[in-house]
Formats: sequence, structure tokens, C-alpha cells
Amino acid sequence: MDTRRLRYLVELSRHGSMRAVADVLGTTTSTVSQQIAALARETGAPLLEPDGRRVRLTPAGQRLADHAVTILAAVEAARADLDPQAAPAGTVRVGGFATAVRRSVLPAMAGLAENHPRVRVAVNEYEPAEALAALLADDLDLALVYDYDLAPATTDPAVAASPLWTMPWGLGVPAADAHRVRGEGTLAVFAAFRDHDWIGNSRNTADEDVIRTLASMAGFTPRFTHRADSLDLVEDLITAPGRGVGLLPMGRATPPGVALLPLTDPAIRHRAFACTRRGRAAWPPLALVLDLLAR
Repeated sequence: MDTRRLRYLVELSRHGSMRAVADVLGTTTSTVSQQIAALARETGAPLLEPDGRRVRLTPAGQRLADHAVTILAAVEAARADLDPQAAPAGTVRVGGFATAVRRSVLPAMAGLAENHPRVRVAVNEYEPAEALAALLADDLDLALVYDYDLAPATTDPAVAASPLWTMPWGLGVPAADAHRVRGEGTLAVFAAFRDHDWIGNSRNTADEDVIRTLASMAGFTPRFTHRADSLDLVEDLITAPGRGVGLLPMGRATPPGVALLPLTDPAIRHRAFACTRRGRAAWPPLALVLDLLAR
């Protein structure tokens, strides 16, 4: 079996069409079809079957695609281990949300500049879905993403995720309205602001998913009027004439006019992760950055 052909099968399982695979790999649909057909001959098993005017993986094809993720990761790890230029040197492409960049990446960059000047970091600000897509497209070496424990994200099997930190979050509300809460617990807090304008993310669904889940438990459907990714902008929308409400990290110093209410029973925990493609973490510059982030 030519392991290079496995990449075509993995991308087909991920994207679902020959055209999408061709676009991702920078080739033609004819080449994709030929490579998968050759892989089928090598394995002696049918890998594709008709699905209307398209094709889909057979059960055998899907099982091989699952194995292929591990096989390709092992090849990447072997290549990194045998690299004669194994001393940490090179540029690590990092993409992630602003809080993770400030909290983890910037301190790591300071340490690299002092102790490993041949390793550089290039930073791009992305929301989680954007960062993971860039990682899988090989446009990033490291993606910093987040989710909430009440709305856990699913990741592609080609991605390896390591936890960075967990932080409790609360509900930011207009300070003048904080007295509305009657009772204790998260559901009482949510119910008190059922008629307010709610603030979600503009480029990610994590906040909206967890808010909808808790609002449903409290017996109402939230009205998402605003969407923002910047925490500063969320605070500005809370104090604006429309008096929005939205999730904010506990312990954050809030401006006048914003009250940060704790959410307990159930609590909301924001979780950050460092993600790499399987098999890539052994590359010395990336391994060094991951070690600094873990510290």
C-alpha cells in the first residue's frame, strides 16, 4: 500500500466530495479518483460506492480512513524524528483566540526570544472553527481553541488536543438590573434576564450553544440581538441603551455599569486546548512551543 494515497481517502472522508478533496490538495478530481482507485486495488477492498450522483465511502473505506489518520501521523512523527535538522529552529504558525494568545503565546514568545532565538512564532487571531480548519489545511502548526464543558466541541480524528486551562464564566448584566435575580443557581440568573437582548459570538457558536442549553432548562428561548467576539465589545453592549447580557470570564475586572453574576449549579467552565495535527507535535520547534504553553 502506498501510504501517500491515504491522504486522499482521509480528505474524502472529511469533505465528502472529490471536488472538495481536489481543492484542498491542489489537484484535479481525476487525480483524486485515480489515487483512490489505485488504493482500492492495493487493499483488495472496495472503498467507494455510489450515492446518487456522488460517491461515499464503503464501510471498509471508512475503516481504512480511520486507520489512515493513525498511519499518516506515524509517518509524520518518524519524519520529524529522523530530521537531521532536529535542533529547534524554524517558524511555528499559531492561530487562536485573543485570550489564549495574550495569556499563553505572548509569554512563550518572550521565553523563546531569550533562550531559543532560532525559533520564531507567527500569530494569527482566529475563532476555534477557523483555527481548526487552517490546521487541517496545513496553514497552521498549532491551533488554540476553546469550548464549554456544557457544550463540548467535537474534533477531527486527525487532530490531537491538549488541555491548557479551565476557567469559570459568569453572566455579565447591566449593574442596574442585577437586583432582578430571585433565587439561587444558574437557572434563576438566566430566568431573571429572559426578556433582555442576549449577546452571542459572531464567528463561533460556543457561547450561543451553552446559552441556549441553559435558557431551555430555565424555560425560555433567548433572543440573540447582538454578536461579538471581543470581550470589551460584549461589555460595551451590556452598558449600551439596549442593555444586553452575555457570558464573561469570572475574575475579569468589569467597567462601571456591568455586574458579573456567578453561575453555579450548573456551573459554566470555559476550557482552552492546544491542538496539533497528529504526528506533528514531535517537530522540535513545535514541541518546544507546546512545552512552554504547558508550563
